[in-house]
Amino acid sequence: MSGARLDDLAAFIAVAEEQSFTRAAAKLGVSQSALSQTIRGLEAMVGIRLLARTTRSVALTEAGDRLLRTVRPRLEEISAELAALGELKDKPAGTIRVTCTENAAEAVLWPALETLLPNYPDIKVEIVIDYGLTDVVADRCDAGIRFGGQVGRDMIAVRIGPDIRMAVVGSPSYFAKHPAPRIPQDLTVHDCINLRLPAHGLYAWEFGKGGRELRVRVDGQLVFNSTTLIRNAAVCGLGLAHLPEQQVQKHLDRGELVRVLTPWCTPFTGYHLYYPSRRQPSAAFAIMVDALRYPAKPTRLQQESRRAAS
Repeated sequence: MSGARLDDLAAFIAVAEEQSFTRAAAKLGVSQSALSQTIRGLEAMVGIRLLARTTRSVALTEAGDRLLRTVRPRLEEISAELAALGELKDKPAGTIRVTCTENAAEAVLWPALETLLPNYPDIKVEIVIDYGLTDVVADRCDAGIRFGGQVGRDMIAVRIGPDIRMAVVGSPSYFAKHPAPRIPQDLTVHDCINLRLPAHGLYAWEFGKGGRELRVRVDGQLVFNSTTLIRNAAVCGLGLAHLPEQQVQKHLDRGELVRVLTPWCTPFTGYHLYYPSRRQPSAAFAIMVDALRYPAKPTRLQQESRRAAS
């Protein structure tokens, strides 16, 4: 494949990802006939069919799947490096795509971005809310945010938040009708609000005390894939919720929620930003990492202001 051009490989990846010549052509800004000719030329060069075409669909052959898995990460590395070179200027620029849960976005990502972005107008950030353990490379994200214990060993992990505790909470109106659970096993007779995780089913509530760990499967009328909806339902008295304490603290302070089973909710490693170790961070990405790093470090602008004042 020594004669294959990067543009030809990029065209192949676009068709493979879109599973459509029409959509891929629109994405690349070329005609469908030109794109078809490019793919035929690439297949002729390697001497094997890469895409199985019908009148209705496009699918990868075994050879095409192998080529996609091999070539796509390398082209992404090249694109990232070129983007990094292009950002060697006074104002870092570019789009950063981050996958995280709702609580991670509210508790750590947004507070940092709220301060950072006004100072760097050429940096754009796309936040993708996702409760699955996203493969940031396959899903074309620049980074993800998850609890420290969920980060793969092949990733660079940067701590961006303190340790976290979960909280089991319910409204005063709920506890007016139901006795408070004393041990986690009591939850099996309560109306609990479940969280459904992609590819993992219903989340089992996790507890620990004195070195003992428990996972309790709960049941109830409601199941969500959003912790914000779970919190809102708990405030309305529709059941017990199991959420990060940061997400419910203001409702506890206002008396809208009551916390139970506190001794069983032990701290665990907080949020980390993770990204592929082989990826060369762009200037914009490096600035975001510095803004998120825990304990927080002063930004470049803050450092310059302090130096000017001294």
